[in-house]
Amino acid sequence: MNPHFLVTTSIPGPGLELLSEAGRVTVLPDPPSYEQLRELTSSGDFDVVLTQLRDAIDADLLTDAKVKGVSNYAVGYNNIDVDAATSHGIQVGNTPGVLTDATADIAFALLLGTARRIVEADQFVRAGKFHGWEPDMLLGKDITGATLGLAGFGRIARAVAKRALGFGMEVIFAPRPPAHREVSQEELGEFAGQVTQVRWEELIERSDYLSLHVPLTEQTTHLVDSTVLKRMKDSAILINTARGPVVEEAALVSALRKGTIAGAGLDVFEDEPTLAPGLAQLPNTILLPHIGSATVAVRAEMSRLSALNAIAMAHGKRPPHLVNPEVFS
Repeated sequence: MNPHFLVTTSIPGPGLELLSEAGRVTVLPDPPSYEQLRELTSSGDFDVVLTQLRDAIDADLLTDAKVKGVSNYAVGYNNIDVDAATSHGIQVGNTPGVLTDATADIAFALLLGTARRIVEADQFVRAGKFHGWEPDMLLGKDITGATLGLAGFGRIARAVAKRALGFGMEVIFAPRPPAHREVSQEELGEFAGQVTQVRWEELIERSDYLSLHVPLTEQTTHLVDSTVLKRMKDSAILINTARGPVVEEAALVSALRKGTIAGAGLDVFEDEPTLAPGLAQLPNTILLPHIGSATVAVRAEMSRLSALNAIAMAHGKRPPHLVNPEVFS
């Protein structure tokens, strides 16, 4: 057997090398349009497609697809209709557990950078405006003693909590907003006695820094909308390293303009790579190009895992990280 792998966007090593050792590899020179991807996956020429988050693998595409599996080069897989894939016997894989610390670092970097106006200060110096120390120049917000609210309390949120506790912050969390679920002290593990669970409504109102760590679902789409923003402190800062559509971006722009909240640090956007009108012009923001997992080591491991998933799929075996195990039953 000589499986044929379709890679929609070139990935770093060692993934392509592993795929080449296992079979034939076609790497597209440019990200495909939806119609191009639909045509390629329905051609019968490929056994597995290795996708990116920007590749829309919806029910219509999967209905016509003649592939054994879709290996997503990402932890998330909201770009794939998993139920439709399962109904057509198509395996879906992802790359979990590899970017926890890298993404937590970015979340905390956004928190620190926005609070202390780091980007503004850098631009201030580069523009030749720095003429010496002044008492009221670029005053920011304190971190130590402030309250960090975590929306979600999975692996990344816990890693952010660990960093925040090291900075002397009070950490509160709502594990599955907007719904409520009680978390036992046993489940909290090392965080028992160090963090406090609150309901989503209280989290919104108490947080000096509100950091989002929820998956993108129907329930979390626009989790932070105009109503939530109005309930936040006017001194609060919003941090989003989860998924862009968790925040209603137009409402955020309005809130930042009006001073409804003080600032925002974003690594993800509602309609990537397009930004909501006016967002890029706001000085009280830090905007990053979705680099939460962008370290050499993390991206290499994502590459390896996505390739191993694809190779197993091509041979009809259970991949190491299977999103829809029901496909085997």
